[in-house]
Amino acid sequence: MKILLWHGYLLGGTGSNIYTRSLARAWSRLGHDVVVFCQDPHPERHDLGGATVVRPEIGGVLPVFVVDRYEDLEARRVQDLSPAERQRFVDANAAALREHLPAGLVFTNHLLLGGPVGAAAGVPYQVKAHGSELEFSLRGNEELCAWTRATLAPATAIYAGTEHVRRVIEDVLGPGPHLERVRIVPPGVDVDDFRPRPRAEALAGLLAEAAADPPNPPAAHDQRRPDEGNAARLEAFLAGDGPTIVFVGRISREKGAHVLVDALRRLRAPARTVMAGWGDIRDELEREAAGLPVLFTGALEHRHLVHLFALADVAVTPSTFPEAFGMVAAEAAACGAPPVVARHTGLAEIAEGLEAEYPAHLRELTSFESGGAAELARALDAILALGPGDRAALREAARRAAVARWSWEHVAALILSAGWETPSA
Repeated sequence: MKILLWHGYLLGGTGSNIYTRSLARAWSRLGHDVVVFCQDPHPERHDLGGATVVRPEIGGVLPVFVVDRYEDLEARRVQDLSPAERQRFVDANAAALREHLPAGLVFTNHLLLGGPVGAAAGVPYQVKAHGSELEFSLRGNEELCAWTRATLAPATAIYAGTEHVRRVIEDVLGPGPHLERVRIVPPGVDVDDFRPRPRAEALAGLLAEAAADPPNPPAAHDQRRPDEGNAARLEAFLAGDGPTIVFVGRISREKGAHVLVDALRRLRAPARTVMAGWGDIRDELEREAAGLPVLFTGALEHRHLVHLFALADVAVTPSTFPEAFGMVAAEAAACGAPPVVARHTGLAEIAEGLEAEYPAHLRELTSFESGGAAELARALDAILALGPGDRAALREAARRAAVARWSWEHVAALILSAGWETPSA
């Protein structure tokens, strides 16, 4: 089948970028002819499985949901652009899509602006909703919501990663016929990269990746990149066979980093903890964690995380803010690191997937009440006290859940095999 996959942004970094890259690779490996439409200036740096990449000419302005730096484009929030500016972006991308029709499937990312682009292409299409457009641009903006509802009319399916996202779509866009076409298909994890590894192999891989990091000296420190000197710090910190807890995410209250530090102070026995990420409360938490075996590394990339998660005895995702999914928890599970998540929104669905695979007497170890540091500490104590048999059972069950529910191969095949109507332009 020929598949046109429109994204409009980059192919690395944030969740929707990784989603696009991974879906393109999975479909290509399944034998489909995939054309990816994006604004990545260096698509050759990413493994797309042989997919063709098209970069539509959009001028110098890129409509975004959260302003960030781009190499050769000016990023401006969607809601800060005039209707004419937004329409120019849509028309340019729709024209690029039409040049590659006919296709068996036109699949776009983001209800906004993927919905308008799909509709303007003039054929039925399917669209993937992400939390970014819903929370940062559509919520509370009736003009953009009305435009989105209208352009969803030709969409034959609207994909939400979790039931939580489906509820957010209803909450933000309101009732309407679009809700009848929402389908729940989870995001995916690269279970070939994120996989269990022997400890020696995982540690060697992590140290090699850290040694390859570019300089990031304190005088010009960029908190969005790995800290300088991580290789030596990690080697010393992870020496020996003690239990290891891993946190990956923004060091912020929204991501619950403070909840974890609070829980660590309550553990029956100290457990070394790696906190990988950047954020506005890092300095504060480093002071609070003084005296505890906690290592802050700065932001780490997937090349580091495939090894770090494999070293973890438990991975914690304690977000207090609504989560569309729980990608880092699913990635940890794929590495055989049992996740413990705050039980709410999309994270609750991660917990439910794990529970379906866990032995009955261990199912209560998947989650804790949001913000509950004492409950989190009890779960961590229980996991770290498990005997070798139960610990191996948890690792195997976590990996099994990730492969069965969240692998990209599963996601890609599910979208194509579900039997929903696809365009036939």
